[in-house]
Amino acid sequence: MPAFVTDPALWAVVLFVVPLVLKVPIGVSLGFASITVAFLWNLGIDMVSYNFFASIVKYPLLAVPFFILAGTIMDRAGIAGKIISFIKEVVGDFTGGLAIAAIGVAVFWGAVSGSTAATVAAIGVILIPGMVEAGYDKPFATAAVSVASGLSIIIPPSITFILYAVITGVSVGAIFAAGFIPSFVIAAFLMISAYITSRKRGYRGEKRKNGFKGIIMAAKDAFWALMTPVIILGGIYGGVFTPTEAAAIACFYGLFVGVVVYRSINFKTLFDILVESLNASATVMFICTTAGLYSWIGSTVGLIEKASRLLLGISPNQYVVLMMIYLILFIGGMLLDGVSILYVFMPILMPLIKQFNWDPVWFGVMVTIMVAIGTVTPPVAMNLYVGCRISDLTIEELTPPVLPLLFVTILALVVLTVFPSITLFLPRYLGLI
Repeated sequence: MPAFVTDPALWAVVLFVVPLVLKVPIGVSLGFASITVAFLWNLGIDMVSYNFFASIVKYPLLAVPFFILAGTIMDRAGIAGKIISFIKEVVGDFTGGLAIAAIGVAVFWGAVSGSTAATVAAIGVILIPGMVEAGYDKPFATAAVSVASGLSIIIPPSITFILYAVITGVSVGAIFAAGFIPSFVIAAFLMISAYITSRKRGYRGEKRKNGFKGIIMAAKDAFWALMTPVIILGGIYGGVFTPTEAAAIACFYGLFVGVVVYRSINFKTLFDILVESLNASATVMFICTTAGLYSWIGSTVGLIEKASRLLLGISPNQYVVLMMIYLILFIGGMLLDGVSILYVFMPILMPLIKQFNWDPVWFGVMVTIMVAIGTVTPPVAMNLYVGCRISDLTIEELTPPVLPLLFVTILALVVLTVFPSITLFLPRYLGLI
């Protein structure tokens, strides 16, 4: 029998991919492959429970359920609506104003929720109907919101950044700081694309009712909402609390705003919030445990080493290897969610980071951008599915207006790749790296 047929590294891949193709949930596929390989090749089946447990017993991961809860609270508290009203007043009847506002709101809401699908749901239900009513094409309006919502995991606080920091050991504060400028660069590219499309089609925003006074009134009404990222991020970089503590503080601040200020949260709403957050947190944590187990199996059977050697064997040029990595992550984004991408691919890619002396903080931001791109690339395109549910469209109808926005996002990624100092400027300035 050929040696490769009995290679546990090969079967680790086969036993993961086949169930995945058969639409078995990603967490179950990872766990099945890991346990089967560990059992058949006598890798120590008793180590499975230990690795399963060890994958989530990490202090930074405490922030994940808290940020999920905070994002759900902010959504139910009506904070998104206040922010949207303010930004709509700011852009007025500027050409493409509502599309640009949608992108701006996505950036702002990303600093609140840290979840792409949650951002589409929170701002899409308000902005998409508003854009259609103002004369925007429904597929374009939905595409603008869906693609821009990918920025939610690039601007801090980001659950994806936290998971990357847990896997690679980089500072959470450093990668949070590194995400700021790239998120605004990508937002600027998206805004330019939205403006060009809007100018061609004659899309405009809504005329201000009260001029500059209306902006002041909207800012006053949205004050508590606008203070959310200021408190969270200001506290982190002001040294008042850690990112994990910030997640808990965000929950209490959201409750204060929802219960006391806007009075939009009652006991029934709070129960629904807790159930929704519990379900989302359990899903993420289960994937973390099984993906962590798969990473251990991959390391033990030599899968990580073989995959890294394969990539290094393609070309000694770091940019060629980097483009190959982006291509792999792009394809991976079509099939896997962001959490799984990090746990499956990062152990393979970490030796390459050392080989080419790439800054791990910069690389983490690039990987996260690719994860964000994956949220709008079918078949696993969560943002598009949420957008379709809101707009009652099909993926086929939504894809054409998504493509130009996807193209400029990749163009922004190229700029950030060629000039890594753009990403690293802020963490270096703050002395975090």
